[in-house]
Amino acid sequence: MSSKALDGVRVLVPRGGNWGDSVAALLRGHSAVPVIAPLINFAPSENVPALANAFHELNDGQFDWIAVTSATTVDVLTVSGVKIPDNTKIAAVGETTASALNLAGYRVDFVPELDNSGRGLVKEWPDSTSGLRVLAPQSNLADTTLVDGLGALGHEVVSVSAYSTVGIPVADKVREDVASGRIAAILVSSGSVARQVAEQLAPLPETTIVACIGPRTAFDARDAGLTVHVIAEDRSSQSLVETLAEYLSR
Repeated sequence: MSSKALDGVRVLVPRGGNWGDSVAALLRGHSAVPVIAPLINFAPSENVPALANAFHELNDGQFDWIAVTSATTVDVLTVSGVKIPDNTKIAAVGETTASALNLAGYRVDFVPELDNSGRGLVKEWPDSTSGLRVLAPQSNLADTTLVDGLGALGHEVVSVSAYSTVGIPVADKVREDVASGRIAAILVSSGSVARQVAEQLAPLPETTIVACIGPRTAFDARDAGLTVHVIAEDRSSQSLVETLAEYLSR
């Protein structure tokens, strides 16, 4: 049923790199036509000394936990040559981040089961010990849900900017194809992507389907002024594509 629903449908994939390539492959598997047009990219941290100091303390075993909220943070850990000691446990926000950690050679001690978000990490936090020291390296645009939530549980949270998220101007041809409705659906993978879609491509045609990865991203997309049609409950690219296909099949 759903395998035919995307046949010939042009879908905007808003990020490049491994994520964009894997999503494009999933879309082609459903006979869709992926249009890879990165709307965001990642730049070095705005506060390199603070990040370097945090990683020094991490290497030195001064943290009980590190909370990793994106695959991009894993890239930063790898490029920085971080060796996470055995006494520091590793929490991943979801399966995509956990896979990136495993591929980079890091173990994963905890992934929330019900809600793959910062809120889910806090709600399902597995360690009942109070007063833990937790490192939270995140994007410069990350909200304070994780830091505030762990702080409310009585932990000392060190939040550092691991990287900056920056917008990328979209090509005129892509903008024209969105405006004309030739691109029938847009995948939204984060709040940062949602804001770039709103800034660069809105107002969208009424027929354009906006598909978001997870409830938190859907909230951010609506906050940016977008109408959301599809929400993948599981924060994985496969779930996002399959949920879009199911929506169109109906």
